[in-house]
Amino acid sequence: MPRNLRRLMHLVLFCPLSKGLQSRLPAVKVKYLVVAWLGVLVASWVIYVQYSSYSELCRGHVCTMLICEHYRRGIISGSVCKSLCEEKTLTLQRCLSTSPAHQVYSAVWREKAVIVKCGIEDALRGDGGPNSLPKHDASLYDKPTRGTSMDEFREMLHSFLKDSLGEQPSLGSLVSRVVSLADVNSDGKVSLAEAKSVWALLQIDEFVPMLALQDKEHAPRLLGFCGHLYATERVANSALFRLDVPPWLQPLVPEALSSALNRWLAPAWPRRARITIGLLEFVEEVFHGAYGSFYMCDASPSRVGYNANYDCKIADLGSVASEAAVRAFLRGRTCQTNADCTFGHDCTATCDRLAKQCNTEVVQPNLAKVCALLRDFLLFGAPADLLDDLDRQLRTCVTLSGLASQMEVHHSLVLNNLKTLLWKKISDTKYS
Repeated sequence: MPRNLRRLMHLVLFCPLSKGLQSRLPAVKVKYLVVAWLGVLVASWVIYVQYSSYSELCRGHVCTMLICEHYRRGIISGSVCKSLCEEKTLTLQRCLSTSPAHQVYSAVWREKAVIVKCGIEDALRGDGGPNSLPKHDASLYDKPTRGTSMDEFREMLHSFLKDSLGEQPSLGSLVSRVVSLADVNSDGKVSLAEAKSVWALLQIDEFVPMLALQDKEHAPRLLGFCGHLYATERVANSALFRLDVPPWLQPLVPEALSSALNRWLAPAWPRRARITIGLLEFVEEVFHGAYGSFYMCDASPSRVGYNANYDCKIADLGSVASEAAVRAFLRGRTCQTNADCTFGHDCTATCDRLAKQCNTEVVQPNLAKVCALLRDFLLFGAPADLLDDLDRQLRTCVTLSGLASQMEVHHSLVLNNLKTLLWKKISDTKYS
């Protein structure tokens, strides 16, 4: 090393230290070395934990291997099978999975950005290792059986959808939609492989609400499927807030800091108002729709997204459940407290402590949950002449009850007042 460089390093490293400290330099060096090694060990542990979690959560290669094996054997069919297994024009990219049993990936299909999901519980079974090969799940594609007639298949679909959505006058049209979806080659017939594929899809929690809400503006569009793997449109912004602190990092990042950063990164207020109007419209769409009512059982910022035009899109319908499904879960369920009467994350009913059974009416309706979410998303940066009125209406909205006596006129009034207030503010601007 050149003498001038050594002298420069000496000046930078040692001159700021006092003479007493320089006399104890060997001890200081040891302390620095210990701290450095501790830092390396902690960093290595964090990297190992993250890699282990990723290996366990992200098993897209196993999922596609399972799907393509069944496709080549003629067990399943679908509109994306050829792209996935033969042409390789459907490629998985970034892993977004939160559960090993439900694989979620951003992907590219024919040069278009999509989301690919592959998830029936226990569909991926191996020895537990991240690279283990799948074992054939006999129950995954066991229905319908060979010899099932088209009328019998329609009856199977009608019975299943009735159990999922309740008795609805328009179930027949939904059955026809499922049959049309299954007819991949549009020949007016449904093959056994096509029928098995669409039946497997219906077993996925998210799929029935997605199918029922397919014609709604704010629900994600289904683009294609292959067996129990399906592709949906990709939402440009999959969450209301752009900064999502990983759980392992949350103890190190103060909530006030992450909140301040999210506010700084958030869209301008008029654009947030536009997103809010879309979210309120979705609440209307899932309340007493053509196929019954649906509950939002996890109204968190990560479930609500928006596209490049700031139109609200519910990026993930996995937490949306039909009223019939929630009531069936709660009916006859034993309980000690209200917490025992919770479907999903926050669809909670009251516990009858005398009978020790859950009631079947959800306490907090969709609108109240959404308004609680909007207090964090909409109030900051709001125009001064609107802030007090907006805050008052959101506080009123948060206190709404899910009791049947309030569910009609009162809810509609609160929702329409909020939409009108926001729309008047942005209707004559470029943000409308």
